[in-house]
Amino acid sequence: MYTFLGIVFIIIGLIMLISPKIFYQIVEQWKDDDKSIKPSNLYIISTRFGGCIFIIVGLAGIIIYFVC
Repeated sequence: MYTFLGIVFIIIGLIMLISPKIFYQIVEQWKDDDKSIKPSNLYIISTRFGGCIFIIVGLAGIIIYFVC
């Protein structure tokens, strides 16, 4: 179970890290009436940071599964 969740977290983290604009379109854009609004620089930075955290948690879940 930890392995599957770890892989899911890593995939989500990679999407957040590599392309935060796609993550914005999936998660936040439906809230805006005007679809031409782009994410702010702070949103991009915080999404990339969150992606790093997701990758770390995913790797930790996989490592814990194999160590314990």
